[in-house]
Amino acid sequence: MTNHEATPLQNGLTSAAGEFFKQLSPEALRDFESMQYHSSYAGGSILFLEKQTPTAVYIVLEGQVKLSMSSSEGRRLILRVAKAGEIIGLNSAITGHPFDVTAETVHGAKIATIRTPDFMGFLLRYPAAYQNVVRQLSTDYNNACEQLRTVGLSPNAQKKLARLLLEWCAAGQQTDRGTRVKVSLTHEEIGEFIGATRETVTRTLSEFKHQHLVALNGSTMMIPNRVALEHYAGV
Repeated sequence: MTNHEATPLQNGLTSAAGEFFKQLSPEALRDFESMQYHSSYAGGSILFLEKQTPTAVYIVLEGQVKLSMSSSEGRRLILRVAKAGEIIGLNSAITGHPFDVTAETVHGAKIATIRTPDFMGFLLRYPAAYQNVVRQLSTDYNNACEQLRTVGLSPNAQKKLARLLLEWCAAGQQTDRGTRVKVSLTHEEIGEFIGATRETVTRTLSEFKHQHLVALNGSTMMIPNRVALEHYAGV
């Protein structure tokens, strides 16, 4: 549920950090912002559901959004977590196909919404923006391939988790003690990234800690030796 009714986005709140916004002209950015409506969401709010007919695209302004898919038996696989500056629902907006994932806020998030007809009209007015669409769709495809490689090709939960942590290192902060990674997910949610149970994730992280592959302090994870973790993961 939103905390307040959606209102037109003003004052240039669009984050230009995402792939889609690169190389857009100031005029195009202003036009893009004029179409947006923003809402604040509590954690665990559903933006859209898998197989739902798309009516809009969504820009993450603040917070994070989990993108997941579920089996008919109710098992869930988290594909990735979208961060500020990313557009989600882009593929369905372009193709007109139903959403292939469910989007759910991790904690509180601020989301900008653009109706699909308005977004497609924007692309007609600014054909150069199609290059940005292709760039982001390519990035999304590469991320999906990496996720499939982690889940499908790693021989056990330990290597799957090690590969996942290495992926997170790419966005981590380098310090003199190693790579600092902010982990805002529960052990159950981490398990949904790699197809493992919460108990397996908890046990594996404990093993990693004893092997000095990770150090845990609340929601902060430190990877003291990335090369050692890569060796463990077999990459």
